Parts: sequence; structure tokens; C-alpha cells
Amino acid sequence: MLSDDVWAELRGQGRSRSFPERSVLLRQGAPGTHLLALTTGLAKVVFREPTGAVTWLAFRGPGDLLGEVSVFNGTERTAEVVALTPCTAVVLEAERFVRFVQERGLVVDLMRQALDRLRESDAHRTELRTLPLVARLARTLLRLAELTATEAASTDRDSSGDRGSSRGPVRLTGLNQEEIAQAIGVTRNAAITGLRRLRADGALETARRMIVIRDMDALRYWASVEG
Repeated sequence: MLSDDVWAELRGQGRSRSFPERSVLLRQGAPGTHLLALTTGLAKVVFREPTGAVTWLAFRGPGDLLGEVSVFNGTERTAEVVALTPCTAVVLEAERFVRFVQERGLVVDLMRQALDRLRESDAHRTELRTLPLVARLARTLLRLAELTATEAASTDRDSSGDRGSSRGPVRLTGLNQEEIAQAIGVTRNAAITGLRRLRADGALETARRMIVIRDMDALRYWASVEG
């Protein structure tokens, strides 16, 4: 992730745009004419097969760049980004962004970010092969909680100039059970079973398109289970 100073300067290079919940931020197959700097909200990155099947790739939150690969490569977008919650992002035109990166000497920083994302993707594939369902589910929820915390910290900095204090229960909104299942590589019914187990343990509560994490330590315990 870019430093706070660079991120603030980057945000000044484009125009802010709001995206409603469930809207497409970047469409698969579209030309890489611009990228987005996500400032608020949560989004998912998916790949759509010609058959209509959808493969989950990642979750993204405030502080993430979206669509930079197609901008640098000059190719069509290979994935789609969809807003899980209402999102705000700065739209950065491709040429202006590339010039900004070159002038500020950010190529190495962006390469590190790309490598971090590759490691994240590799780790996820390994988890799908080796970890039990409940552990994969717990790790996914922890990742979402981390992104939610990033958004809260960003809001605190914008409003008060500091990072704020620790929060209580973490509310994850916007996801349905099918999307949770896609993220952990199981059927919807299996995902429901995993959520029920975590709920019985007191780690979380569930409602329609909402998960409330009540006990982060319990969730971390389940995330560490390997068999």
C-alpha cells in the first residue's frame, strides 16, 4: 500500500465518483483507459467465464488501486470489480497516472504491491486445498474485518486527524451467502453450515446480508485450525 502522503497526492490527480451498492466499478473486457483509487467502501474482484460461471479472486477496500494492471499493460481488463457496499473512488486517467508514477518514482512501490497480491492469491489457493471449511471461512471474515477497519481508520483520519480508538463488534455488510461460498470454494449450503458453527461458538451473529463479528479471538482461533 502507498504511503499516506503519496495516497493523498494521488487522490488529487483525478475526480471523485460514487458507486452504488452492487454496481460495476470496472467491467471485464473493457479497455484500460483509467483506474480507480478506492477511498471508501468494500468491493469484490471476480472473473466471469464465458459459460457464466463466476470465480472469486479478491476483496478490496480503501487504499487499494483497482485496474492498474490493464493501464500499465495497455490491455483489456481481465476481471470485474463490483461494489459490495456503496463505494467512493477517485477516477485516474491512464496517461496522467503513468506520468504521476514516473515523476514520483513509484514503480518499485507498485511492483511490491503487485507481488503482495500474487502472494495473497497463492496463499488463498493453498488454503482451498489444505484447510478445513471453517478455517477458510474464518480467515475470509478476518480479511474483511481488516478491510473494514482500514475504512474506519481512514474516516477517523479525515474527520479528526488521528486514527481513532479501538472499536467494538465489527459489522460486515453487503455479502450474500453465495458470495461467501465463492470466496471459500464451497457450496452455499456448506457456507451456511460453517456460519452456523461460528455462530454457535459465539464468534459472530448473522442477519440478512450482514455478519457481526462479536468475538475476534474466537474467530482467530478457528482461522488457525488446520485439520
